[in-house]
Amino acid sequence: MHGLNPPQRQAVLHVDGPLLVLAGAGSGKTRVIVEKIAHLVASGRMPAKRIAAITFTNKSAREMKERVARRIKGDAAEGLTVCTFHALGLRILQVEHAKLGLRRGFSIFDSEDTAGQFKDLLPPGTKPDAIDAMRQLASRAKNACLDPDAAMAAAGGTREREAALLYKRYQQRLAAFNAVDFDDLIRLPVQLLEGDADAVAAWRERIGYLLVDECQDTNDAQYRLLKAIAGPRGLFTCVGDDDQSIYAWRGANPDNLLQLGTDYPDLRIVKLEQNYRCSNRVLRAANALIANNPHEHPKTLWSGNPDGDRIRVWECKDGAHEAEKVAAEIQFLSQKHASTDGGAAWSDFCILFRGNHQSRPLEKALQLLRIPYHLTGGTAFLDRGEVKDALSWLRLVANPDDDAAFLRAVASPSRGVGGTTLAKLAELAQHAHLPLSRAAESIGLLKQLPARSGNALQEFAGIVRGLRDDAARLAPAELVRRLNERSGLLAALRAQCKDEAQFQARRRNLDELADWFDGGPGGRGTGNGAGDLAAALALLSHADKGDAGNQVRLMSLHAAKGLEFRYVFIVGVEDGNLPHEASIEEGRLDEERRLLYVGITRAKEALWLSHSREAQRWGERQRLAPSRFIDELPAAELQRDGADPVADAQRKAERASAGFAAIRELLGS
Repeated sequence: MHGLNPPQRQAVLHVDGPLLVLAGAGSGKTRVIVEKIAHLVASGRMPAKRIAAITFTNKSAREMKERVARRIKGDAAEGLTVCTFHALGLRILQVEHAKLGLRRGFSIFDSEDTAGQFKDLLPPGTKPDAIDAMRQLASRAKNACLDPDAAMAAAGGTREREAALLYKRYQQRLAAFNAVDFDDLIRLPVQLLEGDADAVAAWRERIGYLLVDECQDTNDAQYRLLKAIAGPRGLFTCVGDDDQSIYAWRGANPDNLLQLGTDYPDLRIVKLEQNYRCSNRVLRAANALIANNPHEHPKTLWSGNPDGDRIRVWECKDGAHEAEKVAAEIQFLSQKHASTDGGAAWSDFCILFRGNHQSRPLEKALQLLRIPYHLTGGTAFLDRGEVKDALSWLRLVANPDDDAAFLRAVASPSRGVGGTTLAKLAELAQHAHLPLSRAAESIGLLKQLPARSGNALQEFAGIVRGLRDDAARLAPAELVRRLNERSGLLAALRAQCKDEAQFQARRRNLDELADWFDGGPGGRGTGNGAGDLAAALALLSHADKGDAGNQVRLMSLHAAKGLEFRYVFIVGVEDGNLPHEASIEEGRLDEERRLLYVGITRAKEALWLSHSREAQRWGERQRLAPSRFIDELPAAELQRDGADPVADAQRKAERASAGFAAIRELLGS
């Protein structure tokens, strides 16, 4: 525990009861969790196999596991669980599936599968927004741990009652498919552990000590899972920051931090207020901003770092002008530092915005100056079409009852089996009480379909059957490679691609998918069969991406949480955007203020806030007002445009000189 400050040391040493660590931005919370795991193991208080650390992303789980492995040498960390809430829920379901009416090898429906089922259950022609609204209502009920009957009892109006009925039909379909969705990975374990004394006793024996990171982001179902496992003794450490709770829109409930004190009256609270990331000037601004929010346990961040530069506040004509200023400043700073202090990498710069639509003028401005950038929120690996096609085949090989996987796999690649034929097959399958894949193997049922379609389905069923036989004897990665060939996916890719380079790029995605099972480049290790592997893949966060390399980062404020950069630009700091117009109208400013607080505390050395005077909206030029949040920042910490004409003129001349140099370089290249 060498190097821990006194509050961090208190948090590590408190192991006899419930603990809440209120960890400010940049205060070393991950180190506290890692050191606490090491202390529990080294002191003999708890073996690693009975410790579970819960994070909110797979990336965070991997990084924490790596840090624990460096901290605890040898095999002392063997059996330690570091995973997400959903991964823990999956583990419980895999062990307890029979008690919940599931068969071994159940499928996990992703958001696309779920949306497809809701579309199918609603009348033809239902608009996508209406489908999504019903799906969201059902999801909200699940996250409140309500089954369909309880959701109906709680329904407050016609729309909620319609959603509850749809929820019931959807669950019946999931049961027929031997499937669960992501929300069920939490709801069903909570249902089991709150209602089965033997099951909850067994899981409390398995998990003797629980650590939960980012506790302010838990929803009600996740909090109940935490409480069910921790039990009345409350052997847990929850780490969170109410000032960084920015996910209410997806169900997070920051009041769970307060609820801990009610449910566990002997809860110990430790505050981590020393920030190791930011300049003191940035922290003073952040403290002043967030002080406008109500607090049960207020914190004041401080740092041993220098004061640093004042925060620049720019007023721009419009979004295009704003983007040009930001790009020019990044170019100038990069060149300036390259000639003085060893340089600033492109990856030292980050541009943050409220919504992803704001990235377009920024991308254009960066491209014009040939500044490399990475936009967080592009197409994720698991969202690529060829990868989702391969996964549908893998799911079907693992689980013959997975009708959603069958419907995608039979069309990937196309076999001339149209929607009318599939609807007829579904009708025949329903009467025969068979899943679609088994119906496609029945000669008697196929004879009732057009001959060409029946033959195509019979051929498809034979390929799936052969791959299922392969799954029993091949290593998982080899099974995926065999599947890519036998299914026809590779041949279809070659036919679709306009040239060899495009084909090879898309083929590499299928090769990488095999590597994920192989433990090779980017590998996630191996499971105990195709079913476990498909389930593990379904849990992978779509935000889990590789290193963006040496590029300027562009991302939303929500995506920036947990990251840090030397230089941070926050654009679009206007009323109606940050805070968002809907939040202003509904009087919900607290979370918007927390969002800006998160953005401010990403900056290690320097911070810029920019706003525009006008914008093109709905075909008209509209006047914009600076965000009200800017007035909540201490004036002494800000450097506004025009406040110091001499300094502004000097900066303008320096940047103009750098700009001309860049143009000369461009023309000479």
